[in-house]
Amino acid sequence: MSEIKNLSEEDAILKLRELVESIDICMFCTNLKTDDGSSSRPMSTQKVCDQGNIWFFSNADGDKNREIEADKNVQLFYSHPGKDSYLIVNGEAELIFDKDKIHELWTPFLKAWFPGGKDDPNVSLIKVTPTTAYYWDTDGNKMINFFKMVASAATGKNLVDGNEGALSLGS
Repeated sequence: MSEIKNLSEEDAILKLRELVESIDICMFCTNLKTDDGSSSRPMSTQKVCDQGNIWFFSNADGDKNREIEADKNVQLFYSHPGKDSYLIVNGEAELIFDKDKIHELWTPFLKAWFPGGKDDPNVSLIKVTPTTAYYWDTDGNKMINFFKMVASAATGKNLVDGNEGALSLGS
């Protein structure tokens, strides 16, 4: 049974961080006015900072950056069916070229996309400031929830515990 748990401020940031870190990959959607999916791509999240901003690395000369320059509104769709965890974030994206921040967030894994390393001239960051967010998250162990679903089907009563709600991160 889902319980609505709207969270705000610090609790919302903690939930956002928990979900984003456990899921990591999102569908990062730009150019929302076309709504045809061609401007969506999988992206790995680098960090959710203490203010609730979500950070990504990006190619400075890529389509995604050009689309953000034209329209800063973005949507992020996080999905982990194995954990029954889902998150949608609407936000405003900002391109960041701060070398100190790039060095702070850099991981060796990124060298596959930026052969010149953290000083590669094509490295940029995207900071997404959430404007709205909504989550769905099932509590408990997957196997236990499976048995609860079987029992729910047999009894006609939903026994699976879950939460959903809005995340109000403030501005």
